Amino acid sequence: MPRESLEELRARLGEESQGYQAAVDAVDEAAAVRLGVNRTDLRCLEILLGQESVAPSRLGGALGLTTGSVTAMLDRLERLGYLTRTPDPDDRRRTQVRITPEAARLAWEIYGPIAEEGAAETASYTAEELATILDYLRRGRALQERHRARIEAMAPARGRDGGEPGEARGRGRR
Repeated sequence: MPRESLEELRARLGEESQGYQAAVDAVDEAAAVRLGVNRTDLRCLEILLGQESVAPSRLGGALGLTTGSVTAMLDRLERLGYLTRTPDPDDRRRTQVRITPEAARLAWEIYGPIAEEGAAETASYTAEELATILDYLRRGRALQERHRARIEAMAPARGRDGGEPGEARGRGRR
């Protein structure tokens, strides 16, 4: 079997990267359905899993949400029993948000096997190979973040209500 050219390997890497992104997206969609939440709520729970507590304003910044949207999201997740809100002990005018043990258990039920199997998968790589993979992922994430910002700065291709760009809100095409 002839060796693949560098160009062919790069093309295959791009295809596998797209497939990987689609697979991660599908797992997250299945997790959101399992938990009965939307994808933004799922991302909020992910952030809370990595912190002892988080201020609502920090969640809003990380998720790109307005204050009102953060409040509505926290209300939904609290009703589901996935988080608690308590006064900040240092400043009672502020609130701290924490994930509940039940939500952490459900998250581990969903994502724990993936983490464990992923750790086993990486055991066969050398330190040099892992460093290369880390470099690729780090650069790929930075590329995605740059282009997210670029896309967010663009005008919508269509009005949010389905109308043409620049149409007044609420006045779609007839």
